[in-house]
Amino acid sequence: MKRRATLDVAARADALGLALDCAGHRVEPEAARAARTVLSKLDERRRLSAEHTVVALAGATGSGKSSLFNALSGLDLAEVGARRPTTSTASACIWGADGAGGLLEWLGVPTRHRVDHSSALDDGRCDPLRGLVLLDLPDHDSTELAHRLEVDRLIELVDVFVWVTDPQKYADAALHRRYLARLAGHDAVTVVVLNQADRLPPAALEQCRRDLQRLVEADGLRGVDVLTTSSTAGQGVDRLRDVLASAVGRHSAWSQRLSADLDAVVDAVAAGVGADETDPDTLAEGTGLVDALAGAAGVPAVVQAVEADYRRGAQATAGWPVTRWARRLRPDPLRRLRLDPQRKGAVPTMARSSLPVATPTARARVELATRRVADRACEGLPQRWQDAARAAAVPPGDDLADALDQAVVGTDLGVRAPLWWRAVGALQAVLVVAAAIGVGWLIALGVTGWLQLPQPRTPYLGPLPIPTLCAVGGVALGALTGVIVRVLAARGARRRGKRAQTRLHTSIEQVARARVLGPVEGVLRDHRETREHLAGASAARR
Repeated sequence: MKRRATLDVAARADALGLALDCAGHRVEPEAARAARTVLSKLDERRRLSAEHTVVALAGATGSGKSSLFNALSGLDLAEVGARRPTTSTASACIWGADGAGGLLEWLGVPTRHRVDHSSALDDGRCDPLRGLVLLDLPDHDSTELAHRLEVDRLIELVDVFVWVTDPQKYADAALHRRYLARLAGHDAVTVVVLNQADRLPPAALEQCRRDLQRLVEADGLRGVDVLTTSSTAGQGVDRLRDVLASAVGRHSAWSQRLSADLDAVVDAVAAGVGADETDPDTLAEGTGLVDALAGAAGVPAVVQAVEADYRRGAQATAGWPVTRWARRLRPDPLRRLRLDPQRKGAVPTMARSSLPVATPTARARVELATRRVADRACEGLPQRWQDAARAAAVPPGDDLADALDQAVVGTDLGVRAPLWWRAVGALQAVLVVAAAIGVGWLIALGVTGWLQLPQPRTPYLGPLPIPTLCAVGGVALGALTGVIVRVLAARGARRRGKRAQTRLHTSIEQVARARVLGPVEGVLRDHRETREHLAGASAARR
């Protein structure tokens, strides 16, 4: 059982440490500091003697705590009297001091305040208290600040608390508010003793004990029995000694104490963590983030330029040669945007486009979309996590603009010339040559007729002379092909524009994920991991 308890505490401590690492500054600082302190204490205590159980006798001035310490040890170790103690250091009596040196050093008990019970009183029998380190603490209500600070320090370190009070001070607010209420959940390692029982008749003593039991339960210690003792008459001392012997014999009081400490700090940290979080995969749904970023990046202008470039290229390569030269005089739309290097697939790494800066309307759309992302991420999160999510969703202005521009420049817009342009261009060349031959032939026939020279025989194709057929057919078919090219270019431009828009949106989505969604998803992922680790830190409770 001791090994299992140790493993449980260690596993829970590891889970809590992972939760704190994931949460970072997004849980309450006070809760995080308290948790780190407990983890540090747990690590120290695990490395020290597990064979010793540290029990602290704490009480107010005049409660008989020192007399009870002497009665339990069987030695006159603590100064007894009405005057307040003159030292702010605890005294220790150790049953079986071997191996307890490091533990006492950690507790801060000086050597001169330590007594080895076995060496002082060893009758050769097996002592059920062997392994007990009994501390007599200064009075917790002392007027000396150093005394109260010493009590507070040691209360954080000991394994078992024995709170000693008396019929006059058992309802003292300093005891209940400052100590017992703060130790709620430490029932397994807390003992409350109503001392000086010999001063009351049995009926009054039982009534006083029940009243103290009620106050202790109100403090959150519902599993703690109130013992009655009289150190002067010896009443109840043997029962208290049996309780301590049982705690020592289990060898698990230290792990129970640390487990209760973990319960408290896990609950405190968990108070700053939500019960669930938004699915990161749904963050961008319905927010219009990618569309807003695409508008700010100038994607519509790029798509228009791609379509215009397609039409221009089709007309310049496959259009009617008579008007083709006019098309070549028009400016290259992609070159004007400094996106022309993509024709050869050689886009400079740090190239910048000439796209206009985002308009105030486009920037407002981006801010609205990022706000929607943050609002969705904040659903169900505590305030600190909401602040972190909102901060992560606010993209840096210039950096985001540069990233969007680089995404546009680095996107393959698919502006390569299709093969049919060259095929139709070759056909247009054939038609031009045919038209030129026909026109030249007709001119030659006209000149020979004007000069009244012998006319060469003109070939016919059916009823039409071939020279006329070549001239008229070449011009007519060329013009008709040009019209068809214009229609096909318009359709092809729309298809290429849609394809470019899809590719650009994919690139913009990557920027959105890296600059907006990614950081917010990181907050949600940290929250989920924190929540899961806290569940692991709580799941091993016994």
